Amino acid sequence: MGQAQPPRRGTSAYAARRTAWILVALALVSINLRPAITTIAGTMGQLKAGFGLDAHLLPLLGALPVLAFGVSAPCGPWLARRLGTGRAVAAALLVLAAALIVRVFVPGLLLPGTFLGGASIMTASVLVPQIVKANRGTGWWTGLCTMGFGLGAALGAGLVQPLQQALGGSLAGALAVWAVPAVLAAALIHRTGQTPRRPHGTGGTDGSGGPASGACLQETTTAGGATGEAFAIPLRKQGTAWAVTAFFGLQAMLYFAITSWLAVFLVSKGQTAVDAAGLLAWFSIAGLPASLLAPVLAGRRAVLKFMAPGLGLLVAAALIGVLTAPVALQFLMVGLLGIVQSAGFGLGMALVVIRSTGPQSVGSLSAMSQGLGFALASLGPLGAGFLHEWSGGWDVPFWALAAEAVLLAVAGFLAVRGRAVTVAAAETERRGEPAAVGR
Repeated sequence: MGQAQPPRRGTSAYAARRTAWILVALALVSINLRPAITTIAGTMGQLKAGFGLDAHLLPLLGALPVLAFGVSAPCGPWLARRLGTGRAVAAALLVLAAALIVRVFVPGLLLPGTFLGGASIMTASVLVPQIVKANRGTGWWTGLCTMGFGLGAALGAGLVQPLQQALGGSLAGALAVWAVPAVLAAALIHRTGQTPRRPHGTGGTDGSGGPASGACLQETTTAGGATGEAFAIPLRKQGTAWAVTAFFGLQAMLYFAITSWLAVFLVSKGQTAVDAAGLLAWFSIAGLPASLLAPVLAGRRAVLKFMAPGLGLLVAAALIGVLTAPVALQFLMVGLLGIVQSAGFGLGMALVVIRSTGPQSVGSLSAMSQGLGFALASLGPLGAGFLHEWSGGWDVPFWALAAEAVLLAVAGFLAVRGRAVTVAAAETERRGEPAAVGR
C-alpha cells in the first residue's frame, strides 16, 4: 500500500488545507498585536522602580504606541507592494520581537523600544484586513482576527504578574517573553499569508500585494447597502472613508484611554494592584465573544444600520456605569464595558472590509482608517491623564470619554451610509490603463 499523497495545488482539499493554515496564521498574528501594550499598562506602577522611569513620563509611555500607529500606517501597504503581504507581516513581527527584547534589556530604550514596537504592530495590523479580503474571507474571518486582538490583550494583561513571579520577580523577563510567540507567528504567516494569485482579468491582487494586471473594475454592492462604482475619486474625497476613519479612531481612542488608566482608576476605588490588573484582563476577556460576533452580525444589512450607532451609545452608558459602580459591582460593569468596547473594535475592522470594493481598496482604507484613527487615538491616554491631573479625580475624564462615545455613535451612523470606498479606478488611471466599469 503506497503512502498517501498530499493534496495537490488547485484541488478542493488543497484549498481547504490552505484556508485552514491561513486562518491559524491570522489568529496567531492577531494575538501578538496587543501584549506589547497591555503588559506595560498592567505594570504601570512598577515601571519607575523597575526601569527608573520618571512618573511624569507614564502618560507619554501610554501614548507612544498609539502615536507610532498613526505615523507608521502607510508602511504596511508600501512594504506589501515590495515583499508581498505575508512577508511584510512576517518582517513586522520580527521587528516587534526585537523591540520587545531591546526595550527592557537595554538601558534607556524603554520609550524608543515601545515606539518601535507600536510601529511594527501597525505595519502588520493594516495588512490583516487586506489578507482577509484577498482570500474572500467572511465575517467569521474578520471576527477571528478581532477576537485574536482581544485575546492577546487579555493574555498580556493577565499573565504579566504570574510570569514575573515565575521568572523570579524579573519584570524585564515577563515583558520580553512575548517575543517568542511573535517569532512563531512571523514564521507561519511568512509561509501561508501571501496574497493568492488570481487569473488574468479577474481582479484582486497578485502575489506581491499589488493589483493584478488587467484587473477589471466592477460595481459592488456591500452589506451597508451602498453601491460602489469605479469612479476615479481620491480616497480623501470619499465621505464614507472619512466616516469609517472617524469610527475607527474614536473607538481606538476610547480603548487606549481605558486600558491605560483603568487599573489606576480601580486602585483609587479601593482595589489592590493585583485585582486591578485582573480586572483589566477581564475587560479584554469579556469582550472576546463580542469581537468575534460583531463582524458576523455586521454582514447583515438590517443589523448594521442599528448596530453602528447603537454601540456608541452603549459604550457611553457602560463608562458611566464603571465610574459610579461600587467596588462590589466592578467585575460586572468592567465586563459590560469590555463587551461593548470589543464589539466596537470588531465593527471598526469589519467596516474596513465591508465598505470597500476590493483588496486594494481595503488596503488603502485600512491604512487611512488605522493611520489617522490611531493618530487621533493617541490623544486618549494623554487626554484622560491630563483631565485626571487637572480635576484631581476621575469624574471629568469618564464623562469626557462618555461624550466621545456619543460622537462614536454619530460616526457609525455615517459610516454605514453612502457609496462604498474604491481606489482601484484611480490606481488604474495612474498606470495609464483604461478603467472598465461594470461587467
